[in-house]
Amino acid sequence: MNRPQDIPPHKLLSTLRAFNLLPAIVFLPTRRQCDEAATEVAGDRSQKTDPERQVKRRELFESFAAENPEIKNHKHAKILVNNGVASHHAGHIPAWKLMIEKMMSSGLLRAIFATSTVAAGVDFPARTVVISNADTRGNEGWRPLRASELQQMTGRAGRRGKDLVGFVVLAPGQFQNPRKIAELLKSQPDPLESQFRATYTSLLNLLDAFGSFAPVRDIAEKSFAFRATRHQIDGLQKKYDRTLQAIADSLDGTGLTIDDVRGYERLSSALERMHQSGPATREEMRREWLRKNVLPGRVVTKGRSGKRLFIVLNVSGEKVTAMRDDGQGSAFELGGVTRVYKRIYPLQDDAIEQAFFDVFEDRNEALAEPKMQAASSLVDKAAEVLTQATDTFASDAHDAETKNKIRQLLIEHVREAEVLQRLERDTEFLRSEIWMPFENKARVLDHFGYMDFRDETVTDRGKWLADLRVDRPLLVGEALSGGLFEGLSVKQIAGFMASIAADSDRNYGELRQSYELLDVLAAFEDIILEVGGIEMRYGVEPTEEINYSAAAAAERWADGWDWDDLVEATKAEEGDLFRLLARTGEALLQVSNLGASNPEAAAKARDAAMAILREPVRS
Repeated sequence: MNRPQDIPPHKLLSTLRAFNLLPAIVFLPTRRQCDEAATEVAGDRSQKTDPERQVKRRELFESFAAENPEIKNHKHAKILVNNGVASHHAGHIPAWKLMIEKMMSSGLLRAIFATSTVAAGVDFPARTVVISNADTRGNEGWRPLRASELQQMTGRAGRRGKDLVGFVVLAPGQFQNPRKIAELLKSQPDPLESQFRATYTSLLNLLDAFGSFAPVRDIAEKSFAFRATRHQIDGLQKKYDRTLQAIADSLDGTGLTIDDVRGYERLSSALERMHQSGPATREEMRREWLRKNVLPGRVVTKGRSGKRLFIVLNVSGEKVTAMRDDGQGSAFELGGVTRVYKRIYPLQDDAIEQAFFDVFEDRNEALAEPKMQAASSLVDKAAEVLTQATDTFASDAHDAETKNKIRQLLIEHVREAEVLQRLERDTEFLRSEIWMPFENKARVLDHFGYMDFRDETVTDRGKWLADLRVDRPLLVGEALSGGLFEGLSVKQIAGFMASIAADSDRNYGELRQSYELLDVLAAFEDIILEVGGIEMRYGVEPTEEINYSAAAAAERWADGWDWDDLVEATKAEEGDLFRLLARTGEALLQVSNLGASNPEAAAKARDAAMAILREPVRS
């Protein structure tokens, strides 16, 4: 079966006009397709025009362009004014998109060719919405439309006060899927996704506000971002409370307490393990020994060879986070540890290095593991001690019958006590999953002196970093602390900040940076490597690479280049350039607010921001 071909844009509009379905928003999957569609419609001489509306479009355009001169020479200006069609997507500068929206809202356009992102960002309804594809193109490539995206797109159909109903047209095409579209229209909206993240600045601000990790952890657990995990925790807590209440009700009037039941459960469990086979008992004994001795700051080995050394950074349940002797981060099961060395070292660079050398040079001996005695008499003796200990729960009873009743009551609740223990363990595991990203970042901040992890306080350095609302704040903070801003010109600072503010995968052309800026970026790469190494050590995803093409574009703009010349030289879309420079200017303004802690850098950043935020770029 042959797939249907896409309808040419000019034929699509002619058909919509014939059925009185204009004005329309035609959603296309890519920016290029939107631009090409508008151009193709404008080149079709069979398209009818409305002279009266054309005059109004020209008047509105000229009036708007007088205040926003950057749109006067827009490549689609004539298409917009003469033909009443336009493309609308993130590749256009904001002034152009605002012009389109004004014309559409005034009823002066026949059609807009737009990407799906337009539906979520503006409000200019049309009589008809045309869906050309069941797929869309995002930052990660092609993917199916989501229910919420489609519902936002179709929600633009129908003009208030003009149309009794709005129309949605599924245009046949190679990648159209009417059945899938119909399913999405009937689907529930996609679940909301929280933007709450464990960032360096959010952690610093929260800790500074609340004074300790406990309330910060509570906020994290209650955040919308972890609602699914929180729901699981709440479910476990309800089951825990029900079990606890059932035990308490059963013990009422007996003189026994919940602690008695828990104690009896632990003793009886130990007694049961004593009566298990030897190897199983040895394994449990070794596991318990590891729990007590595998501690942060100790050197361990793992695996059969045991040649690689690790220094323990953190132990959470059965999971060990460590750093290898080659500086790489690692995580493994507690049971995989083969040797544990005696000395405990502070988790600092020089001490960690010394810890490995001490093992290599035989200055730190391995702990001796306890060995199970093969003789059954030892097991019997231990079992006898445990049996005597369990009898203490009935020591206040005056007769054998009462003692038996008490023992029977305790036995009946052993299983429930085990459930309580398991629920506590499962709850703590889920809570640690939420908190671990925050703790890992806290340890990174502690390493660089922005936080005192042990005292749970924000340092003076951390206070000004908390005020730095930029992308990759830790990198910028280290650049400021390292004096990277000293001696830089305005254009070099602008280029440096653009390399951070830009998306790493966005290309802004082949312009070359100045040699001076290249030296700055090379020094910054050293900071990135250092920070990335520490982040990997503590299980934090290292930052993405900086964008050299963005640095070159911003350096030229801050040096006074004309907007049209910059667009022509970079070959980048105007909207992308605008966002890059606006974000760069905003980042520079953030640095300019650090006058109290970084006066020289703040003053230079302010000058660079003014050089960036000139027409047509606005903050």
